Amino acid sequence: MVKLTRRQLVRQAAGLFFTLTPIAAALGKTARPVQFAATRIWPAHSYTRVTLEASAAMRFQHFLLDNPARLVVDIQNANINTVLQGISKKVLADDPFIRSIRAGQNTPTTVRIVIDLKQNVHPQVFALAPVGGFKHCLVIDLYPQGVDVNDPMMALLNGSPASRSSRSSGRASGSTPSSSGRGRRPVVVIDPGHGGEDPGAVSKGGLREKNVVLSISREVRKRLEALGYTVYMTRDEDVFIPLNVRVAKARARKADIFVSIHADSFTSPTARGTGVYILNPRGASSAAARFLAQTQNNADAIGGVSTSGNRHVDNTILDMAQTATMRDSRKLGQAVLTELGKLNQLHKGRVDEANFAVLRAPDIPSILVETAFLSNPIEERLLADSSFRIRCAQAIANGVQKYISSAILRR
Repeated sequence: MVKLTRRQLVRQAAGLFFTLTPIAAALGKTARPVQFAATRIWPAHSYTRVTLEASAAMRFQHFLLDNPARLVVDIQNANINTVLQGISKKVLADDPFIRSIRAGQNTPTTVRIVIDLKQNVHPQVFALAPVGGFKHCLVIDLYPQGVDVNDPMMALLNGSPASRSSRSSGRASGSTPSSSGRGRRPVVVIDPGHGGEDPGAVSKGGLREKNVVLSISREVRKRLEALGYTVYMTRDEDVFIPLNVRVAKARARKADIFVSIHADSFTSPTARGTGVYILNPRGASSAAARFLAQTQNNADAIGGVSTSGNRHVDNTILDMAQTATMRDSRKLGQAVLTELGKLNQLHKGRVDEANFAVLRAPDIPSILVETAFLSNPIEERLLADSSFRIRCAQAIANGVQKYISSAILRR
């Protein structure tokens, strides 16, 4: 991103005026100004995301300024309203990147948003089409300087300094289990589903899947670390992580197993029960599994991905699951399902299959756990109960331990 001087800014603005004038003339009086419907800010150590939601697609340009550091975003054919003016109140004091935000009517037809920065950033600004109940969105991602501007998702893959120094370091409080007699700690990657802009399922009472599964995942980590395993999490805060980056993280950490944790939802409130799923690249083994895979795979469309360009990320979605990995995934899934069956009724008595994007690591036994149905009133109350979430985490950890104790880990 090129930083502009004031003189360059004036020249660019003049050029932009003459460029847009024919467009405005062609639009005439028929083009209604964009109406802003919602604003959201998702601060995280890896990056901060700002989202503007509006009635129509937004035409925009953006540039960086120095002294002080700030990002300017201009949106054409738009009028300021109370929704956009309220964005300044949504900045949190502990946001690693944003000091403050202000919005105003820069010209009769242009809204200007100025983001005052705490540090130099690599911004990624892009539009998203309506999906999953969201209107047209403009996404502003602020990555720390030093991240490859052409490959910002590498920051999510590698993790920020804060996340690398977190508790997910594999510390053991007891004896260290060996793997095939080599003395290496088994590596487990826990994947709390959804996050940030993508809430996942939302119950009638307002319980959000992304928060429930992060709580359960942290409890699973705690128990597996106590067993002496090295444990990593794909996210440990309320941040959106693309599905293929989650897979790539597991491969980069040389994971022995991958466990993605979710809370189910269905069109009928009567559906209930815990389930465990493995990858079937050819499709789902049931209509319910197909519905579930579609809703979970929709996460990237809701969260939005600008670009990747990273071969470590992109290659993971080109590989097909190997036969041996599928067999190990089923064994892992059955061990976890058996333990969860002691806690809650099962949706099915067997491990189910579907083409989940987050399970597409070809060399890592991977499962997706649907802890319970947020769409079911009874199970919504269970998932809202911290004691149930803790017992659910213990059951998952028990299943993982049983699988690892009998498996020959291949890494």
